[in-house]
Amino acid sequence: MPKYSIIVEYIGTNYSGSQVQPGEKTIQSELDKALCTLTRSTVKSDDSGSSYKVKTIFSGRTDAGVHSKGQVVHFELKKPIVASRFLNSLNGLLPDDISVKSIQEVEDSFHAQISAKYRRYQYKIVNRKQRSVWDGHSLLVREPLDIERMNKALSYLIGVHDFTSFKSMRATNPAKDCIVYKAFCSKKDDEIIFEIVANRFLYNMVRTIVGTLLLIEHNKFEPEFMKEVLDAKDRTKAGPTISPDGLTLMEVGYDDYKETK
Repeated sequence: MPKYSIIVEYIGTNYSGSQVQPGEKTIQSELDKALCTLTRSTVKSDDSGSSYKVKTIFSGRTDAGVHSKGQVVHFELKKPIVASRFLNSLNGLLPDDISVKSIQEVEDSFHAQISAKYRRYQYKIVNRKQRSVWDGHSLLVREPLDIERMNKALSYLIGVHDFTSFKSMRATNPAKDCIVYKAFCSKKDDEIIFEIVANRFLYNMVRTIVGTLLLIEHNKFEPEFMKEVLDAKDRTKAGPTISPDGLTLMEVGYDDYKETK
């Protein structure tokens, strides 16, 4: 069976996350529905009378309200397709807040989740006293933020660490160790972009790191407070899990990570 990989973009505001959940509207449920309609997988699919359902595998789950510009998904089909025609038809079936950016045929060994070497996220903060209708999907922080202090705090996260302090206590996955390749804030005018790259992320990890950054800034703690939280391996020591609306999955990489300017 031919295997295909797609890059999916979505605005997660109206969804209960990316992963299928009973009774919930999710990115995966909408994608599966469109694929089943397009491939007619709910009817007999060959001369033998057998039927099949397209099974989508995501590179990883995103929480409710989180967005994507680079979610990778793979699936297998009964027969080869004309990629460009299939892509147009698939986008025609998807809701306006989900789109498929590209499609390509991949090797049998490719797995959207297991083959991934890194994930790259961005969190957008608008740092000014008043909101604007043009802020889009971002977090408004009214108190002044010090970009140099924030980057000093983030530097303690680089490398291999136990990120238990930044993991939701409701998480069922026992994983705790991650390799963070990059954690850095950049600022242009009143917009701050926090970017983090790691081999994987724990449940609520990015949003809790941002919450801890803001905790440090609001209370004028020393940047070394981030290391104290990291070393504590205790979720109660970190800041709050901040709003998901400023968070976007930007890229999933399948080669070793190399930082680009």
